[in-house]
Amino acid sequence: MEKIKIMESNKKIMVTGAKGLVGSQIKADIKIGKEYDLTDPHQSNKMVEDHKPTHIIHCAAKVGGIGGNMAAMGEYYYNNLMIGTNVIESARKFGVKKLLAFSSTCVFPSTIELPLTEEKIHLGPPHETNYGYAHAKRANDIQIKAYNQQYGTEYFSVIPCNIYGPNDNYNLETSHVIPSLIHKAYLAKINNIDLQVWGSGKGLRQFIFSKDVAKLSEILIENYNGIKPVIMATSEEVSIAEVVTTICDIMKFQNKIVFDTAKPDGQLRKYADNSHLKSIVGDYQFTKLQDGLEETIEYFIQNYNNVRK
Repeated sequence: MEKIKIMESNKKIMVTGAKGLVGSQIKADIKIGKEYDLTDPHQSNKMVEDHKPTHIIHCAAKVGGIGGNMAAMGEYYYNNLMIGTNVIESARKFGVKKLLAFSSTCVFPSTIELPLTEEKIHLGPPHETNYGYAHAKRANDIQIKAYNQQYGTEYFSVIPCNIYGPNDNYNLETSHVIPSLIHKAYLAKINNIDLQVWGSGKGLRQFIFSKDVAKLSEILIENYNGIKPVIMATSEEVSIAEVVTTICDIMKFQNKIVFDTAKPDGQLRKYADNSHLKSIVGDYQFTKLQDGLEETIEYFIQNYNNVRK
């Protein structure tokens, strides 16, 4: 099938998932929230045809933490597979020049030798706690590679580590670790009870502030001319226990922190190498975890009645 060319003289950047954690922070000409059902190829085509972007930053996805993934493995697989497949195909069909698609470090094999690098995505099965989401995102990565090879597109994926920030999902059943911990600590404080935390607290993670992810996405869509995936991560690795303690200190939480070791930790460590990112963006100054958490917690408390929860 021939590409249907978009005759645009000026660059027009479109963001999908524009009301989400990252998409809401990205500067773009067109910001798409939930106006289109991207699991439907016709709706995906209509989105691109209606707005005629030259560049797409594709953030839209069904995302969640360990609890959400384990409870709805099929939904996470189907929705993310279809959303990614449709947007990538619509971009190709309508001649979008460049596409940046979001993946996640959970796509990596659970037993692969660390550090994680862009070459190791498909070298073994992902962790059992989120294999549905992970395989869907892997399929999108394969689709991008295949399209670049056959159609000469300039599409690539970015693989961020754990993202956190103000406009997050704070639902206690489906959220990622930091928003979940913030919400739990807030409720424990106002109810004057101990804070119950899933797992041992020994798991190590890299955390990246949503505003840094947005800025890096803007830099990459403008300046990166490669097609190799890009790991988007800080160099700092911290334990879940450290994160919990920092959150409680910021909130001035005085009661006990209780780690429930009967609950899963997920992978204990999945350190990602960010050298490829640094080769593109240089010595980018990431937001310090303390500063990012302070801003996120302030936002959560001030907007508690309206946050996604």
